[in-house]
Amino acid sequence: MKAVVYQGPGDIVVSNVPEPRVEERRDAVVRVTRSGICGTDLHPFRGELPDFAPGTVLGHEFAGVVVEAGPDAHVTVGERVFASDVVACGRCALCARGWHYQCPEATLFGYADVVGKPLSGGQAEYVRVPFADVVLRSVPEGVSDEQALFVSDVLTTAYTAVRAAALTPGDTVGVVGAGPVGLLAGCCAAIAGAGRVIVCDPAPERRTAAESLGLQAVVPGELGTVLREAAGTRGAAAVIEAVGTDAALRAAVEAAGPRSTVVAAGAHHSAAMPFPTGLAFGRELTLRFTVGDPIALREDVLPLITQGLLDPSAVVTHRLPLSRAAEAYALFDGRAALKVVLSP
Repeated sequence: MKAVVYQGPGDIVVSNVPEPRVEERRDAVVRVTRSGICGTDLHPFRGELPDFAPGTVLGHEFAGVVVEAGPDAHVTVGERVFASDVVACGRCALCARGWHYQCPEATLFGYADVVGKPLSGGQAEYVRVPFADVVLRSVPEGVSDEQALFVSDVLTTAYTAVRAAALTPGDTVGVVGAGPVGLLAGCCAAIAGAGRVIVCDPAPERRTAAESLGLQAVVPGELGTVLREAAGTRGAAAVIEAVGTDAALRAAVEAAGPRSTVVAAGAHHSAAMPFPTGLAFGRELTLRFTVGDPIALREDVLPLITQGLLDPSAVVTHRLPLSRAAEAYALFDGRAALKVVLSP
């Protein structure tokens, strides 16, 4: 089968790899119909994870159709499904608390051994899904495969960040980064009752994308000033950092109002992470790191789509065949694409 294979920083190819098969009783094999390229995929592509294993089949956002199922997978051949990016057993004490990312068996599709045991990803024609009874969820009627793959990660991560911010109606919210997570976090904040949502990004086309979704957009240097003008002495009740860099987290802290919450939803891999502790102390800020958990929260997130509150596919700018994955990564890395969806 064809799959997107990481060979080294800046080097991915579409190669023939062995087709997966059911290996354990709770496994399923899914024929992928849509897969997404996530900002998290850019960390190894940019060389920011130097130990990332060459030969890894990439991709943790995908939807498709079950073609093979183990006896305890609890899915049916022919069923339309989407996967959680987080793979967890669903049966341990931590999973019982809804902490699937902390499960001893936790891993991510297509992310080498960064989180747990390596598992081939969904930027491929087929993918093996362990713990399919937990990791897979059927696609509801009226939801497209493209919309469903957003619940795999990006939309759920955005929703999780807003939930972690503990907003009250009328709050002013800032968002650092107008990539897919940042844009969808802004939309979720508006749905949650935020009075003003202000997104910052250096790219004019991304600011335009934010404005098309009904969000206010500014350049990064203006975020703190505009938030203070919008909210007065209270300042921003929350700032969501959706980039995953030192500079983005610092910008979020500097823009936050007194006793507000800074939610870091970007995937951070910095060893240094310089941080303005004096400022954070003086404003009595709360800093939370969040990982979206589609297993725990997909039943909360899906109604955003099924009830017509949000169409996450609005952030898709490029739809390309799997065979053009190298081009797709280059477009995404160069910020010429906002979100790319691949079709095997």
